[in-house]
Amino acid sequence: MEIAVNVDRRRYRVVHRTDYRYGATMIDGYSVAHLLPRGTPSQVVHASRVTSEPHGDEIDESLDAFGNHVVQLGIHQPHERLVVSAECEVDVRSQELPRRATSWERVAAHIAGLRGALVADVLPFTASSRIVAVDDHRALLADLAHSAFLPNRPIAEACAALSTLIFEGFVFDPSFTEVSTPLDEVIASRRGVCQDFAHLAVGAARSLGLAARYVSGYIETDPPPGEPKVVGADASHAWCSVWIPDHGWLDIDPTNGIVAPDRHVTVGWGRDYADVAPVRGVVIGPASTQELTVSVDVARV
Repeated sequence: MEIAVNVDRRRYRVVHRTDYRYGATMIDGYSVAHLLPRGTPSQVVHASRVTSEPHGDEIDESLDAFGNHVVQLGIHQPHERLVVSAECEVDVRSQELPRRATSWERVAAHIAGLRGALVADVLPFTASSRIVAVDDHRALLADLAHSAFLPNRPIAEACAALSTLIFEGFVFDPSFTEVSTPLDEVIASRRGVCQDFAHLAVGAARSLGLAARYVSGYIETDPPPGEPKVVGADASHAWCSVWIPDHGWLDIDPTNGIVAPDRHVTVGWGRDYADVAPVRGVVIGPASTQELTVSVDVARV
């Protein structure tokens, strides 16, 4: 299992472009975007913006219930194409690991008795959600979780073991699943993509009474040896974060088998993908085809 160590801050510039092309002229449209990164103890945002082509007739920025930045775009003019672009520049460093070797059972017990201001920040991430249906798959998820969360194991070690278990035991297969694929199908097939593996880690942790949230963002990737990096060839990424008393949230990336990563740019978090989908919306116009192209470029500055 890999536990990252602290490194000096890395500065990244991220460009995320979502391009919709319609087979007919749309007369109206409305989009909601979670594309602006947020500050965290391990991330400082220096600049960020969202633009669209055509330019939005209505543009509104706000914070959602989890504190994520949300941009709402209204396009009230005829258009056959909509491009939503986000650019940001951030400093990222790896997270601190917990200083105390608290067992995961003690963490779960602490959460069960939680009172006060932390309740609103922690307890929403302990229950079933639309995609992470813990109540429907509790036995399957707990069985997976107990392979990593051994009796009296320190919480950070257990999280690292869960990350490694999914990384080594599941195949990355972008052709297999959709965002809404149930967790029991992911477990049965032992394959999926980063969203599936993040949901799986979240569900496994929640099945034991722990608090875990779904994190959306980006990761710096490397091209194959000897080949140049292709602009726009990166992608959105997703991982899991587990809450630990007297420490805070610890990120684990089961797609890559990493704990406390230092190459991840955080955009936002929620109970599952549905809370922080990068772009979603509706258009009004005649029935037609639609083509969607997404390109992401994560460059170290």
